[in-house]
Amino acid sequence: MTSTVPPEAARSWLLVPGHSPDRFDAAAASPADAIVLDLEDAVPAADKPAARADVVAWLKGGGSAWVRINDATTPFWADDLEALAGLPGLQGVMLAKAESGHQVEATAGMLPEGTRILVLIESAMGLEAAPEIARAEGTFRLVFGSGDFRRDTGMSDLPLAMAYARSRLVITSRAARLPGPIDGPTLSDDPEVLKREAELTRSMGMTGKLCMTPERASFANTALSPSSTDVDWAHGVIGTLGEDGRNVRDGSDLPRLAKAKRITELARMFGIGRSG
Repeated sequence: MTSTVPPEAARSWLLVPGHSPDRFDAAAASPADAIVLDLEDAVPAADKPAARADVVAWLKGGGSAWVRINDATTPFWADDLEALAGLPGLQGVMLAKAESGHQVEATAGMLPEGTRILVLIESAMGLEAAPEIARAEGTFRLVFGSGDFRRDTGMSDLPLAMAYARSRLVITSRAARLPGPIDGPTLSDDPEVLKREAELTRSMGMTGKLCMTPERASFANTALSPSSTDVDWAHGVIGTLGEDGRNVRDGSDLPRLAKAKRITELARMFGIGRSG
């Protein structure tokens, strides 16, 4: 199943180890809105050349995916870009451990013009440079590498501890006119934990989430989509105020109408109907 959700609105981003080509087709058929073949953390250094070759072969053979490349401070970065540049099926790259806008622009410079770059913020330095990174040529969406960020800063995974980092990425993305950022993955298969953490992602204003397994993607999709009740409310608001705002009475109606239009747009995109 190939997702029809555009990448600026994609909710679930499924990471697939690049040295496991037997999992590529299954990932593409999963409920995830987007798949990311991982050449970085998931692949030991000794296996990176073979994994890169497997990814290239799959993309050349008709597959379609994003690829997480190694960070710009490693020798693997240039090799990844050389192998991937211009490949059919490459939807874009995810740049690991970015800490400056220059690293994003250098990555863009080695790829065909217009190639989209998801940028992983995984350290205190990266978070401090987030505004510069967000405005760099080629940046498409910001991604929170929550696990590495915790290791770098010593912070816990409690929502309060991570609130500043998530909020900064949301505000930075909005200020740079980027789509909402993508949150880090949940490392549990417990349905209650998956649901709770996906709802936390939404509450923080993030609009996507990394997923480690296909089964976890459905939790992100549900939490980051409008509900049928939301769709009912939106249709009611639009019916009262008018699609063109002809019945707007005062300034307080305008944000409600804008929100209602956004909900109906997302509902159409994700195939969500009214509760009736």
